[in-house]
Amino acid sequence: MKIYVGNLSYGMSEDLLRKKFEEFGPVVSVSIIKDRETGRSKGFGFVEMQDSNSGNSAIAQLNGVDFEGRRMTVNEARPRPERSSGSSRY
Repeated sequence: MKIYVGNLSYGMSEDLLRKKFEEFGPVVSVSIIKDRETGRSKGFGFVEMQDSNSGNSAIAQLNGVDFEGRRMTVNEARPRPERSSGSSRY
């Protein structure tokens, strides 16, 4: 189960985020999204949990919780919307 985690502190490490989510079950992967040019965190990321039971538990217990000085937004990740090529006009 893939989980969106928003409003992270800009100094958050993937290891620290992984440890927080491992309290609820096995974590498959963690990625904090960074700006391509500066390499600085954009303040959000994704955690993939091994199963939906542990994922739902993490969402229920971590959404709105203060972590490293920021109140996290935690919910199930939605699929990325299709990007248009920009070449077609009305």
